[in-house]
Amino acid sequence: MIRLENVHKYFDDRHVLKGINATFLPGTINMIIGASGGGKSVTLKCMVGLEEPDSGTIWFGDRDFHHLDYNGKQSVRREIGMLFQGTALFDSLTVEENVAFPLRMFSDLQEAEIKDRVNHCLERVNLPGINSKFPGEISGGMKKRVGIARAIAMNIQYLFCDEPNSGLDPLTSRVIDELLLEITQEYGITTVINSHDMKTVLDIGENIVFMYHGEARWAGSGKEVVQGRKDVPELDDFFRASF
Repeated sequence: MIRLENVHKYFDDRHVLKGINATFLPGTINMIIGASGGGKSVTLKCMVGLEEPDSGTIWFGDRDFHHLDYNGKQSVRREIGMLFQGTALFDSLTVEENVAFPLRMFSDLQEAEIKDRVNHCLERVNLPGINSKFPGEISGGMKKRVGIARAIAMNIQYLFCDEPNSGLDPLTSRVIDELLLEITQEYGITTVINSHDMKTVLDIGENIVFMYHGEARWAGSGKEVVQGRKDVPELDDFFRASF
């Protein structure tokens, strides 16, 4: 579980995050939704350690992440996988080398064990046998799945996804949504997805935080979001604009 308590973030005189309180549950698709500029990406960056909050606390279980020492933070980071909006695959590396990258950097596995783990992860995302291909030789949807394989290679506890369906057609988006849901439930990980795609919210969102101008304006389950839009005008506007 991840818990944010009264998290504030400033950039110069801009108050970007205004006392965010939110809980993200294990074995669940947790979604941060809202229009561009609402604070979604900054919240995600604070959670993964790319930005430091100016005040407040971010808990990974019982660990106060931003007040840990270097070794403590590294321990948490080894439990985190990240799926970037543009996949961030290394074009000069093969698919196998891309998925193996975090294993070679952060694990003590031998090469044979790394090979086995890479094959397992590629099979899990339904891409067996493409080890020797380069990112430029595969489709956008396949790149996203390779990105997921790399993200889960370290037996993670937390998976962060930044706009995972960006640039994908509706059918491929559905494949990615279903895959993320399956992996989350199968491994019991805490998955946090930044998205402005209301269809994804309705299809797989289980625990939703709606952000508006740096505030967590609404939170609830995926089933409650339709009712919630009736009570929060900003959420209703976002809902309507998404279709």
